[in-house]
Amino acid sequence: QVHLVESGVGSVQAGGALRLSCAASRYIYSDYYMGWFRQAPGKEREGVAAIGSYGSTSYADSVKGRFTISRDNAKNTLYLQMNNLKPEDTDMYYCAAARGSTDVIRALGAMVLGIGYRGQGTQVTVSS
Repeated sequence: QVHLVESGVGSVQAGGALRLSCAASRYIYSDYYMGWFRQAPGKEREGVAAIGSYGSTSYADSVKGRFTISRDNAKNTLYLQMNNLKPEDTDMYYCAAARGSTDVIRALGAMVLGIGYRGQGTQVTVSS
């Protein structure tokens, strides 16, 4: 049973922009914190950003000011707008959903730990 489906695979040069999308089942979207984490083979997961049902957000320090997470409630869709991309942003990006956390920061931590649901991942490549 699929709950989260990402789209927006892309390659871009440093300084460019990409937007990732994640379509969620209605059950997940309405009751869960939503977010993104990234992971490359052999590397640890890094929580990128998360958003609550009412719009509260949390970002990793490495992406603050460059990435924006948002949600379209009418479409049950989560977005990650990535601007001023850097080669170190190259990674597999996963859409995730978690509930039960008291705030969006803890929710992002839960997603990184693998609690809740995640999508199949989408590759982002930034060349220098």
